[in-house]
Amino acid sequence: MQIHEIQPKNKTKDRKRVGRGGKKGTFSGRGCKGQKSRAGRKMQPFMRELIKRYPKIRGYRQESRTKGIVALNLDIVEKNFQSGDKITPAILLEKNMINKLNGKAPKVKILSRGEITKAFNFEGCLASKAAQVKIEKEGGSIK
Repeated sequence: MQIHEIQPKNKTKDRKRVGRGGKKGTFSGRGCKGQKSRAGRKMQPFMRELIKRYPKIRGYRQESRTKGIVALNLDIVEKNFQSGDKITPAILLEKNMINKLNGKAPKVKILSRGEITKAFNFEGCLASKAAQVKIEKEGGSIK
């Protein structure tokens, strides 16, 4: 058997082309009168409703406020730094504690999970209120 001699197991069935008269009768399988039986598409597409409604959905076009900010907890800082160390986003990148975002150092926010016993000096970092209280209690600072 050659490749040109191969024939399909089942014959392909032609698509029903309605609305053209012929052997289907006067209404051609479309029912009687009405909007659905007319030529052309008069029905509103389902997707159009969703597309038109989409901009009205809450939060549309609002970028995340935390985009580009990396969270770092105090317990992780406690393990990796000595007392009196200066901590900046660049130093955190060197120690592989954070990753680059879009090829540059991201903003860092210090969160209060964990306890600290050392004084740290944070520069160029954001901090939550609870974390700020803990850092200043131990003699550290945030600039």
